[in-house]
Amino acid sequence: MRAGSGLAWVRAPGGRRLVVVQDDASFLALVEPPDGAVTGVPLPAGPGGARQFDARRGTKAHKLDLEACLVLDDGGDEVLLALGSGSTDRRERVVVARGLGGPAPDVRLVAAPALYALLRAEVAFSGSELNVEGAARDGDDVVLFQRGNGAARSGRTPVDATCRLDARALLAHLADPRTPPPAPRDVVAWALGEIDGVRLTFTDAAPGPGGLRFLAAAEDSPDTYDDGHVTGVVVGVLDDDARGRWTPLLDPGGAPLLDKAEGLALDPDDPGRAWVVIDADDPDRPADLCEVRLTGPWEL
Repeated sequence: MRAGSGLAWVRAPGGRRLVVVQDDASFLALVEPPDGAVTGVPLPAGPGGARQFDARRGTKAHKLDLEACLVLDDGGDEVLLALGSGSTDRRERVVVARGLGGPAPDVRLVAAPALYALLRAEVAFSGSELNVEGAARDGDDVVLFQRGNGAARSGRTPVDATCRLDARALLAHLADPRTPPPAPRDVVAWALGEIDGVRLTFTDAAPGPGGLRFLAAAEDSPDTYDDGHVTGVVVGVLDDDARGRWTPLLDPGGAPLLDKAEGLALDPDDPGRAWVVIDADDPDRPADLCEVRLTGPWEL
């Protein structure tokens, strides 16, 4: 794992495992915290059989850019969905994986242009450049998190926003693309603030006690395609005034974390503990999976 971008929990013999998705390599990782044992699950290969994509190889344009993942219940079966960001046509695909905790997972890659067309057309959600970076189950809905780190285009500005999709309708569309995709609804634009003059933008989300938690980074990037310098990352809760309530992530020495945290999962047995995965934007550096302690007033 070299570019961790999303986290979710799945059931497995002997206990739960964390699924880690990455944005520039076509593999899932099943991790057993706290010892870190990893099982790799290959995804369908890209052009020429490639499964690693970066500028050095000249293959960055072909990456799936899986930036968001969540687990849904489908008639008693766990289904992992890993969503491409939608920032290019190549990135309008969704991984649908069943049985990840068993010996023979079923993994499919589904093209979903109709779904992404609806998301892009809802400009209150997509802003100037669509960039889906987080997804979380909330009741009967899937909540998508748009990251507003894009460039201004055609008179539109980048926006951080959430929208809701009907979970059953989403599963039905991914099972049979002839079934219409769910339309985005209940769009909310969020102003998360900034760190050292750089706007905070969503990088992931996860369900928590009483509501949703989010992860955001202040990354000075020119658009959704190229990376930039990170001045801080935060974890927070969605509040009622469309600003979000958050606190900076700190490293073990108490200094602000300056690595881009892109995946978030709360410990289902300990609401004061979370896991985050770091994307260093470096194909030669493994992703870091970090344990985070959450103290203070996290109730909604």
